[in-house]
Amino acid sequence: MPSTPRRATQVRAQPLIAVRDVAASSQWYQTLLGCEGTHGGDEYEMLVSNGEPLLQLHAWDLEEHPNLMGPDSAPHGHGVLLWFETTDFEASVEAARGLKLEWVEAPHVNPNSRRWEFWVRDPDGYVIVLSAESRRKA
Repeated sequence: MPSTPRRATQVRAQPLIAVRDVAASSQWYQTLLGCEGTHGGDEYEMLVSNGEPLLQLHAWDLEEHPNLMGPDSAPHGHGVLLWFETTDFEASVEAARGLKLEWVEAPHVNPNSRRWEFWVRDPDGYVIVLSAESRRKA
């Protein structure tokens, strides 16, 4: 399909991941990201930051969404990184240290992007990256 100019459109991501325990995952993400839940419940949660949608959590194996069936049929998030930008990296690191989680990469400055980041796994095995502007000079 040839590339054609399009009118200016605003698009924003609203990722949805399937989790085993929506309420527990909601609390985990709220602690790590400093966000809030707006829906609550055992089947679905919408997490927001400053009133803007950030992440949706959905229970596995609900009949209404056949694409979210079979939590054990494949590795969770294989090929996907949930990447978040924060303005308070130190607070995010402290929050992560307070959670029981698997560190994939400890806090460091990425030499390519020159940004602070760390990588962790959430309770369902998804890889989460938190990134922030580095104050260091190149």
